[in-house]
Amino acid sequence: MLRKLALDWSPLRTSPSFRRLWLAQTASFIGSEIGYVALTYQVYQLTGSTLAVGLLSLAQLVPLLTLTIVGGAFADVFDRRRLMLIQQSGMILGGVIVVTNAALAHTQVWPCYASMVVDACAFSFGIGAQNALIPRIVGDDQLVAANNLNNLIGTFASVAGPALAGVLITQAGLVTAYALDTATFFATLIAVWLLPPLVPQGGEDARPSLRSIIDGFHFAWNNKVILGFMLVDTNAMIFGMPIALFPAIAVHHFGHASYLGYLFAATALGALVASALGGWVNHVRRQGLVVIISAALWGAAIAAFGFATQIWLALLLLAIAGGADLVSAVLRGTMLLELTPDAYRGRVIGIEFAQVTSSPALGNLEAGAVASLTSVRTAVVSGGLLCVAGSVVLAALFPALIKYRREQPTAA
Repeated sequence: MLRKLALDWSPLRTSPSFRRLWLAQTASFIGSEIGYVALTYQVYQLTGSTLAVGLLSLAQLVPLLTLTIVGGAFADVFDRRRLMLIQQSGMILGGVIVVTNAALAHTQVWPCYASMVVDACAFSFGIGAQNALIPRIVGDDQLVAANNLNNLIGTFASVAGPALAGVLITQAGLVTAYALDTATFFATLIAVWLLPPLVPQGGEDARPSLRSIIDGFHFAWNNKVILGFMLVDTNAMIFGMPIALFPAIAVHHFGHASYLGYLFAATALGALVASALGGWVNHVRRQGLVVIISAALWGAAIAAFGFATQIWLALLLLAIAGGADLVSAVLRGTMLLELTPDAYRGRVIGIEFAQVTSSPALGNLEAGAVASLTSVRTAVVSGGLLCVAGSVVLAALFPALIKYRREQPTAA
């Protein structure tokens, strides 16, 4: 049992390409978190406005909802390695903008937004190529392990990055924080440069166009397993996403604003623990069923969080929710790669990424609206219960998702 819990590191041992890319992205993911925290701090320092800080997210939103899909269409036609090189070069450019601005005697706000737009455009355009290349550099039997390892560095970065950012900003300054963030992208750029050409298989005669994007949506719509797990995740994020209420919960329910940081960190820490002990996920055959159970567990934990009166219990429940979401994310990512032909992977990944990006924003809007009409506790508890109910309904509407069994892959 303990061996099954242990994280499967085999993709790092057997695939030099994956190992180089994983190590480089570990650095760049942490750097991105440092850069984002530094950017929010600088904008607030320059403006004194929380609205100005919130507008940074708005600067990201349009590229995340559009260029993910457009970039996915390009990723199904052109060499994915080259598209990732463009992606990383664009993110380096975004870093250079804020480093230069921070080094000036009189810093301005507009370069902060310009950097965010450039970063978001580059990242969004390349995410389809970035995720679609995983099955090409690891074996089919290692897809789950590779996805878990990628989620591990994402959750680790979300915990370690902000902590390091606080130290760097106070001890070394914004220029150093931005420069470190920018330098980490060079590591990923080198790792991608060392990859072999990764031209999509089966898409030789395709061209990126509106027709090809529509074909990608048709594929996702007609595959009931993919459509089912996208809707399960959308339901969980819209009804079970109470992050917008964390400030009110910290101040009014637990009596101190200092608890706000703990509330934000709890889900990430739960995801990190679930990833580190996620070896058992490699052995799951009924992946669709486990995704539905994970979504329902997320909702149940959020509903229980709404009733928690002790901070330790609230943090534990949020950690459980974060762990459940991590399991769901790993299995959804694996099913998407397994069920999508290589010629469609860029587009379908782009569509799924746009869904994953937009759903939490809608969830925070829903939570804030319900809380303003009723109460914070009602918004949290009702959202969690609706998430559970929605998971049950979607399980009934998409039997293909419940019945889906992962075929035992053969080693590469």
